[in-house]
Amino acid sequence: MLGGPLFQLLRRAHLSDDALTMVHRRVIVIAAVCWLPLLVLAALQKQLLVGSVTVPFLLDVDVHARFLLALPLLVVAEHVVHQRLRHVVALFLERGLIPEEARPRFDAAVASALRLRNSVLAELLLIAFVYGIGTLVVWRHYTSLDTATWYFSSSDPTSLSPGGLWFGYVALPIFQFLLFRWYFRLAIWARFLWQVSRIPLNLAPLHPDRVGGLGFLSGTAYAFTSLAAAHGALMAGQFAGRIFFLGAALGDFKVEIAVVVVFLLALVIGPLLVFGSQLAQAKRTGLRRFGTLSQRYVREFETKWIDGAGGGDTLIGSADIQSLADLGNSHEMIKGMRLAPVTRDTVVQLAIATLAPMTPLLLTIMPLEQLLKTLGGAIF
Repeated sequence: MLGGPLFQLLRRAHLSDDALTMVHRRVIVIAAVCWLPLLVLAALQKQLLVGSVTVPFLLDVDVHARFLLALPLLVVAEHVVHQRLRHVVALFLERGLIPEEARPRFDAAVASALRLRNSVLAELLLIAFVYGIGTLVVWRHYTSLDTATWYFSSSDPTSLSPGGLWFGYVALPIFQFLLFRWYFRLAIWARFLWQVSRIPLNLAPLHPDRVGGLGFLSGTAYAFTSLAAAHGALMAGQFAGRIFFLGAALGDFKVEIAVVVVFLLALVIGPLLVFGSQLAQAKRTGLRRFGTLSQRYVREFETKWIDGAGGGDTLIGSADIQSLADLGNSHEMIKGMRLAPVTRDTVVQLAIATLAPMTPLLLTIMPLEQLLKTLGGAIF
């Protein structure tokens, strides 16, 4: 996370340091630049709570959820991901997963990821995409409310009000840039993991994490819960606007909610699936080699304790019995190897983080008292 033109700009503006701290300062400044001018301009247009529009500014849930909840979460997520993932790359080397002869390939993958992260051209292309597609096409034709709102001129519904100009050409592009910059960073992460997965890794089938020593990668998904919550807040704001002002119902968005959850899971967990072929191969090799060892041990055990009646040793308290049990446990450990460094808890936590911002919308389909009773019955 410590690189790229935006990071350097934030450092020069004293909104970040070399360790990406000062999170509160960045959140306040960026949210204020996006949201506060909208408040002022809407007040000057007399469209805060009442006016000639259906959706005044203070009732536009989409705008507040986007800039006061989703945007801060995108900023916070950078610091969280940096803290959780900064040691992950080194663990490939510390745990001996990278063979010595493959070290140059690993170093090349790291260097390539850093070059992409620091690319000026990449962030310039993101800005061009945000203004060329995000603002002019997606917002104007797909995400803006199809009714009279504070960001359109009351005299000319096809033109933007002063607040709408700031919203469409300053605030919204900033938000979209940060969002698509996240997608770009995740693409770099996925590409790096794919390159590492092409290296023959020294996986350990007997490792207690049941993924050959790659268990530390499952923890990386937890770092992206803030990013998942930001997407949930963004979608909740959009759904709320359509429920409150266009007569939609929460049930109308079941497909969209499912798509968002699946999209986030694919975005965060998908890159971890690239190790599946190596883990499957390690499992097959481990079962074959451990099966040979087990066969030899069992034969010696039978010769000593069944055919030879223990050779004079006492059966009770013998370490051979415990060793035989340990052998069975080790075999079950290899047999239980997963084909991806992903756990069910990871999937559930990401899904909950995505859906949590949407839970207040349940009040649009049932009273609070009934909702609390339903939740209480489900929990207790």
